[in-house]
Amino acid sequence: MGHREFRAGARARRLGAGLALVCALGAAPAGADDYDPREAGHPLRIYAYVLHPVGWLLDVAILRPAHWIGHLPGVRAVFGHTD
Repeated sequence: MGHREFRAGARARRLGAGLALVCALGAAPAGADDYDPREAGHPLRIYAYVLHPVGWLLDVAILRPAHWIGHLPGVRAVFGHTD
């Protein structure tokens, strides 16, 4: 494979990747939820903004791995895990 053939192939891959990116970004337009000051300013909503990342971290770091361990074939009966 010559130098020109390699450069043409790399250029075609970059063009294909760029077109795929444009199609992916254009296919699903992003939109935010409508802002409602009556809901966003509620004191419990403010606590939820703080506590949600904590709950997510506990889920990903502790609960999901614990479920995976409890689902292993040798340990299922000990923890009473059923399919």
